[in-house]
Amino acid sequence: MATTALPQTGPYHRSRSAWIYSWLTTTDHKRIGAMYVVTAFGFFLIGGIFALFIRSELAVPGLQFLSEDLYNQLFSLHAITMIFLFVMPMTTGIANFIVPLQIGAADMAFPRINALGFWLIPPAGLLIMSSFAFGGAPTGWTMYAPLSEVTPSRGIDLLLLGLILLGTSSILGAINFLVTIFKLRAPGMTLLRMPMFVWTMMVTSVLLLFAVPVLTAGLIMLFIDRNYGGGFFDPAQGGNPILWQHVFWFFGHPEVYVLILPAFGIVSEIVPVFSRKPLFGYRAFVLATASIGALGFTVWAHHMFTTGAVFLPFFSFFTFLIAVPTGIKMFNWLATMWGGKIKFDTPMLFACGFIALFLIGGLDGAFLAVVPFDFMVQDTYWVVSHIHYVLVAGAVFGIFASLYYWFPKMTGRQLNERLGKLNFWLLFIGTNVAFFPQHLLGLDGMVRRIADYSPNAGWTELNFLSTIGAFIIGASILPFLWNVFTTLRRPADAPDDPWDGYTLEWATSSPPPPYNFDVLPQIRSERPLFDLKHPEYAAHGAVAAPVFAPVPDSAALAAVPGSPAIAAGPETAPAAGTPTDSHGDKPA
Repeated sequence: MATTALPQTGPYHRSRSAWIYSWLTTTDHKRIGAMYVVTAFGFFLIGGIFALFIRSELAVPGLQFLSEDLYNQLFSLHAITMIFLFVMPMTTGIANFIVPLQIGAADMAFPRINALGFWLIPPAGLLIMSSFAFGGAPTGWTMYAPLSEVTPSRGIDLLLLGLILLGTSSILGAINFLVTIFKLRAPGMTLLRMPMFVWTMMVTSVLLLFAVPVLTAGLIMLFIDRNYGGGFFDPAQGGNPILWQHVFWFFGHPEVYVLILPAFGIVSEIVPVFSRKPLFGYRAFVLATASIGALGFTVWAHHMFTTGAVFLPFFSFFTFLIAVPTGIKMFNWLATMWGGKIKFDTPMLFACGFIALFLIGGLDGAFLAVVPFDFMVQDTYWVVSHIHYVLVAGAVFGIFASLYYWFPKMTGRQLNERLGKLNFWLLFIGTNVAFFPQHLLGLDGMVRRIADYSPNAGWTELNFLSTIGAFIIGASILPFLWNVFTTLRRPADAPDDPWDGYTLEWATSSPPPPYNFDVLPQIRSERPLFDLKHPEYAAHGAVAAPVFAPVPDSAALAAVPGSPAIAAGPETAPAAGTPTDSHGDKPA
């Protein structure tokens, strides 16, 4: 009898080109999130190099390295790079990876639109950076008219086109996040059981959805003025330059909260976990977050006090008022830590650094709500110090906290703690050395956006100290880069839940599978994993409905004694006729 031997096959090895193609065409939210993070960090390094050139020029009086025109181009693109190409894409990338995991979803609501949102960023960055080759954009990041209209540089047109692409990406991402959060939450996860990071990303998306179209319209109007004879901002044609300031700052001040609210959410995830306590005043925190989103659109004109074109008492009052919900958050974080068993691992250090330094940025911003004081320090280095304490001490510290906290979940590897703490202390010291002296420079009258100053002004020592701080900040990035490089070369041996976390992303493997979850725990509160591990403390009165997932294997969670897990598979479907709410929850 004839027989046929089966061919012996060896292990499948995917070629490098196939691996690259899989990343370029992916719609997996985790891969897209990782690409956002890597791309944004690359632009962070570029923007940081611009900052070092700026501070080197200002270290001592006189023009040392840069012409005045090149200096103007550098400080303009430094701000645009850090805001539009680093902080916004970075927080979007982190949220892309984490938000679906935290709400128990398999992916974002619109995976292809998610990919499109990312792939608009590299060409936008290329357009913005290529402005250097076409005369630059020496207009400041605010691009005030009429300067931005009469400057005959094609680099400004490239900058406008790049920002329009970035605005389109932000709008697509905001819609995607809102639909994902409202429609793809796991059964049992009501709005008031969502993690705070999800809440802050939801409010951030609402801000983007209302603010970015206004800026995009203004950018298009400015492009028309420059190239097609429009007269929106040209007084000679009946336009109004102050209109540009209204358009820009109606976006620009909500944009501050777009940059900082994700960091609020990150810190609100980290502080309870490393304090071994629930977040103090969860509902008050939710209300404060929503209040910041609403009040963010009432304060834009405090940037325009000196124009004489705005009603000063109204905008001064609301500028003070918006400090109230932020103060609630500060109190809640401190109350969460009070009496807790605090572990000062690297994520917690960055979270504490954020709280301490953002407090300074908030307080020196409150000074600017006082109209006479604002008149005195308008366009001085006080304003530079304020915005850097908010964005460097705020957004950047929050971003580093999230990278150290979620790096094990993203890669299956845990960053080195010793290098992480070196990274923190260098960044913490450098931030204060660089930016605190700028308060004093502002009070002494040094205006911003100048490449040179008089040696007799008495500003040399403080400027030199600020430059030293900037280079310490630059040095602080080196331990982080080395940490990431050496960690990624090690085997993926981090545990699935290295921090003993509270939220759903820690209920799956590290890194998660393509479908995210085999099983999900019952969701009874905003801390479902704590409820799973400690059922004796779990919230009562809420019974979660079954969850469907591709693999009906509940061993991962069933290993925890006394922990009911929601098994995956059609056999767990609720009985026909069982009443449920809009998220599939059975009534208590």
